[in-house]
Amino acid sequence: MNGANEHSCIEAIGQAAGRVWHKLNEEGPTSITKLSKAFDDLPRDTVMQAIGWLAREDKLQIEETKRGRTVSLR
Repeated sequence: MNGANEHSCIEAIGQAAGRVWHKLNEEGPTSITKLSKAFDDLPRDTVMQAIGWLAREDKLQIEETKRGRTVSLR
């Protein structure tokens, strides 16, 4: 991947992370499945990368439940 494409990919993930953060801030904890479906204009991979970005920045809490994983803001 060249520098320009890599930069635009990272920028897209960062923008998606902002959208994920705002969604969780407005609506509270949700499942990863529901969260990925909430952004029908984004590929699921991008939403998952955004979740990872926020988790790495210690802005999310991810809990295992019987039905899957739930994501919430810290």
